[in-house]
Amino acid sequence: MDFSISESQQMVVDTVRAFVERELVPHEQEVERTGRLRPELAEQIRDKAIGAGLYAANMPVELGGGGLDDLTLAMAERAFGWTAYALHYIVARPSNILRACTGDQIDEYLLPTVRGERVECLAMSEPDAGSDLRGMTCRAERHGDDFVVNGTKHFISHADVADYVILFAATGTADTPRGARKLISSLLVDLDTPGVERVPGYNCVSNRGYHNFILNFDNARVPASKLLGEEHRGFDVATEWLGSTRLQVAAVCLGRADRALAVALDWAANREQFGQCIGRFQGVSFKLADMRTRLLEAELMTYRTAWLSARGEMTDADAAMAKLSATEMLQFVSDEAIQILGGMGLMDELPLERIWRDARVDRIWDGTSEIQRHIVSRDMLRPLGC
Repeated sequence: MDFSISESQQMVVDTVRAFVERELVPHEQEVERTGRLRPELAEQIRDKAIGAGLYAANMPVELGGGGLDDLTLAMAERAFGWTAYALHYIVARPSNILRACTGDQIDEYLLPTVRGERVECLAMSEPDAGSDLRGMTCRAERHGDDFVVNGTKHFISHADVADYVILFAATGTADTPRGARKLISSLLVDLDTPGVERVPGYNCVSNRGYHNFILNFDNARVPASKLLGEEHRGFDVATEWLGSTRLQVAAVCLGRADRALAVALDWAANREQFGQCIGRFQGVSFKLADMRTRLLEAELMTYRTAWLSARGEMTDADAAMAKLSATEMLQFVSDEAIQILGGMGLMDELPLERIWRDARVDRIWDGTSEIQRHIVSRDMLRPLGC
């Protein structure tokens, strides 16, 4: 593995950093104070991101995207992690699931989303089925040329600005040695479809301005032509998406940790107590050393995984280890940074309390830390017949 950064990769990182500082950071306080991102501001950010060539950077050039490889993309996501996620996500990275679009779906969903004309959200979690996806009760029953959908999804991020949802629902059952198993399919569902209801979700301490919604489906009729991928093979579609999003979460955590460490380091070098900068005290300097070490460990894990992904060699366990390492590192770094600043670390004049709050959800969404450990341990034990 080559650890050097190419000239083109450095240009991408520098472009993103400049965009974040110029277009996103100035709006952080407004989003934190109001708990919302004004629609006109979101449109402004999206337009400028498209103009800067940063929109849909994960999509191939032939589809109108930026065509970044996964390692360069991870570096760019790290730079975006410097700011609040409510501002960052507007510079869209459309779900890789959309690469499964075929036929008319390409012109109706994939290409407009890459161009920024349409926005998708993803509905997988349910009130009674979180990590246990096979336990989902939302169902899509085949009726001729349509699917009829009934059930509820929750924790649906940015459904307020989306105009269609990538829905995962049970479409049948299969007998297995362990009993009946639900078969899952994925559907593209326009949110203005009769029988689809959007309801504001829960107030979350993490990622202010980035809202979650509840989606209720009451005999919503969806044409079978909206089936994404093969019927009953929704997990195949989801697996590809989950690996890339877990890698994205890991990369964003690196950027958040970069900022937390920068604030703590500046404070340690300039805050004086007992006649000297507090960074000279081992109680502070050792924290800084541990923070930097943990950050570098997570960086190497994340970039290794991105490098493997770019080569088509990343496994589910690789993505799980990257997410586990980076998210737990961020919790440690943000907490230690606050400890170094003391009471000021918890004041909203500085970004630390936001980073600390936002870090908490990273160990939960896109698979909890416990799920990541399960994936890794299963990968180790299966070859041994266990």
